[in-house]
Amino acid sequence: MPDDSKPVNKHSREKLDDYIDDYNGMFGTNYSTDDFYAYYKDIGKRVKARQVDILLVVNMFLTGFDSKPLNTIYVDKNLKYHGLIQAYSRTNRIMGQKKSQGNVVCFRNLKPATDQAIELFANKDAIEDIILEPYEDYLKRFAEAVAHLEEIAPTVDSVDDLLTEEDEAEFIKAFREILRLKNVLDCFTQFSFDDLPMDEQRFVDYRSKYLDLYDKVRSEHEKEKVSILDDLDFELELIRRDKINVSYIISLLQNLQDANPDEQAKQRKKILNILDTEAQLRSKKELIEKFIANNFPEIPVGGDIGEEFESYWSDEKQKAIQELSSDEGLDLEGLQNVVGNYLFTEKSPLRDDVIKIMSTRPSLKERRSVSERIISKIMSFVETFIDGVD
Repeated sequence: MPDDSKPVNKHSREKLDDYIDDYNGMFGTNYSTDDFYAYYKDIGKRVKARQVDILLVVNMFLTGFDSKPLNTIYVDKNLKYHGLIQAYSRTNRIMGQKKSQGNVVCFRNLKPATDQAIELFANKDAIEDIILEPYEDYLKRFAEAVAHLEEIAPTVDSVDDLLTEEDEAEFIKAFREILRLKNVLDCFTQFSFDDLPMDEQRFVDYRSKYLDLYDKVRSEHEKEKVSILDDLDFELELIRRDKINVSYIISLLQNLQDANPDEQAKQRKKILNILDTEAQLRSKKELIEKFIANNFPEIPVGGDIGEEFESYWSDEKQKAIQELSSDEGLDLEGLQNVVGNYLFTEKSPLRDDVIKIMSTRPSLKERRSVSERIISKIMSFVETFIDGVD
């Protein structure tokens, strides 16, 4: 989506009219150069909503525009001082551990201007803190992290043999450091697993064990068991990938219908591997496998798998919330309201709100543990049936 500065002549206005016409055709809008700033605002809104992947800009959007999902700026313009810092800053709005830095690709030699700007607005020692280290440095740190991991768990299978929770905690912290470094390496255009002492399959296998421990901690927390692992942050945002969701699985199933037996077996193996290794889908694994085993074979060739899955998912979701209501003695309508409020606010349900929907109020001594158990189950319900479905 191109933008432009104020059109000042007939040629630039005609050019901008063409851009806006293309934009209107793509998004069904009705903008023109007469309401240019409404068009400008709409572009900004769509970028933030991830409806626009690439934005070609001249001056506008280089300053004063923030969108956390933006991660890369390609620069083919001479920039300096505050203009350079502000332009680069379009990419550095962090999104937790998943996006901890921006990526700047320059087609001009802007390093001297960049160093000068950082020294001017920070200090000459700040360059090392603001700009990532060379790619080779992170490769070295990754190799050191792998060596440390192998001291704790030399093989993937050896993770299952860790004797104590202290040992498991050391593994979690060691592999978490690998995830952090991998997240940084991903932002380098030259990154390849061929440069690492751990191939991609081994990385995925260790990641699966890491997620097994996360599932174990969550399960024990729901059972109110005390564990030293409760205090560890698994930083799952380092693992989640938006494109790997239920819709992606359905698209793979759609391709299975016309495939030959060998291809079907290959695709089924791929699906099961994704369900086992993707954090976003592990909570859904059992339900999706049930659909593949029981419902998928009954769908005729050419049938709408998405529609069948949606019906199946809706039934399972209703069963799950009724089961949660029954098991914990919660008012069903009240429980649905608590879930809806959690989805709307994106904030963990309040203890008092949970206690209000209990048919039998626990004693003051038990209120904290009981409400925390129920809140954990509510969040698990949302993670399973709502997060990552669309």
